[in-house]
Amino acid sequence: MFAMKHTRQRKSFAVFAGIVILSVVLAACGSANTGSGSGTPTANGNNGKGCKNIGVLLPETATSARWDGVDRPDLLKDIPLQLSGAHVDYNNAEGSATEQQNQAEADLTKGDCILVVAPSDSQAAAAIVAKAKGQGVPVISYDRLIYSNDLNYYVSFDGVAVGNLQGQYIVQNWKKYAHGASHVNLVMINGAKTDNNALLFNKGAMQALQPLISNGTFKLVYSIFTPNWDNPTAQTEMEQALTANQNNVQIAYVANDGMAGTVIAALSQQKLNGKVLVTGQDATVAGFQQILLGNQAMTVYKAINKEAMATAQLIAAISSGSSTSSIINGQTTVPITGGANIPSVLETPVAVDISNITSTVLADGFVTKAQICAPPVPAGAGGIC
Repeated sequence: MFAMKHTRQRKSFAVFAGIVILSVVLAACGSANTGSGSGTPTANGNNGKGCKNIGVLLPETATSARWDGVDRPDLLKDIPLQLSGAHVDYNNAEGSATEQQNQAEADLTKGDCILVVAPSDSQAAAAIVAKAKGQGVPVISYDRLIYSNDLNYYVSFDGVAVGNLQGQYIVQNWKKYAHGASHVNLVMINGAKTDNNALLFNKGAMQALQPLISNGTFKLVYSIFTPNWDNPTAQTEMEQALTANQNNVQIAYVANDGMAGTVIAALSQQKLNGKVLVTGQDATVAGFQQILLGNQAMTVYKAINKEAMATAQLIAAISSGSSTSSIINGQTTVPITGGANIPSVLETPVAVDISNITSTVLADGFVTKAQICAPPVPAGAGGIC
C-alpha cells in the first residue's frame, strides 16, 4: 500500500516537473522572439506594424568620420523621438560584409522587426534583405543602396547630383590651377565599386567632365576605383599617378574627404599641395581644415540630420501602419537586370568651398568654428578663424 502511494507521488511529481520544464522552454522561445526593448513577440515581423525594436547597421568607421560621429547619434536620437518607446540596436560592420550579415541575423533573432542598413557591400547585403523578408521584417537601405528588388525603402542623397557638384566645381575653377596652360591633366580617385554611391558619384562627375575630356581641355591620365574607400590605398594610387606623369597633374577628383586627406599627403611629398585642385565629399572637420589650409578646393555637404530624420519618420509610419506617401519624394531603380523601383527619400547636397563655409555648415551647426579652426589651422585662416 505504501509502495503504491509512493509510486503515485513520484508520477505526480514527474508530471508537475514536466509542466514546469515545458513552461520554461515556451517562455524562452517567447523571449527569443522579443526585442530587448519590448515584451511583444515579433517572430513574424508583421511587416513592421507595431514594431518598437529597430536594428541599425552602419558599414564602417575607418574611411569617414560621419558614420560614428554623425549618423549614429542622429539615428539613435531621432528614431525614439519619432516613435515613442522605440528601442534601437546599433551595430557597425567595420568594413566587413560578412560581419554585417552576422549582425543582421543577430538582430532578427533578438526580434528586431525593422532594419536600417547602410551596406558594407551593396550586393552582399541583398542576403540581409532576403532573410528579413522571410521573417516579415522590412528593410530601409540607408545612404547606400542595397541591390535587392525586395528592398522596402531607400533614404539617401541624390548620388549623381553629388558627383555632378564635384565635376561642375572642377569645370568652373580649373583655370586657377592651369598656370596659363590651355589643357590640364586629370586624375580620378573614385570610391569603392562595391558601394553603389561611388558609381553614382562617378557618373555625376563624368557628366560634367566628359565634354572637356572629349574636346582635349582635360586629359584623363589616371582613373581608379578604390577598394573599401581605403584612405592609405588612395595615397598609394595618387603616388602612382604622380610617378606615371612626372608630377604633371593639375586636377585630382577625389570622391570623399577621407581619401582627399591622403591624396594631399601624396601631393605634399612632391610640394604640390595647394597647386592641384582637389575635391572631396562628406563635409568632414578634416576636410574643412584642408580647405582652410588651401590644400583642398571643395567638399560636398550632405545634411545627415535630414537623412536620419527621414529614416526615423519612415520607421514611425511603418510601425503605425500609416501611409509613407508624404515622406517619399522619388524612386530609385536597383541597378540589376529587372531592377525594381524602390520608394525613396532623396535629399539635396550642397557644394562648399572657402567662400560659403560660414553660410552653410557653420550656420547649420553641422560643424563648429572651434572644430575647424583647431590646430594645425592658423588664426585668421580663410577669414574665418
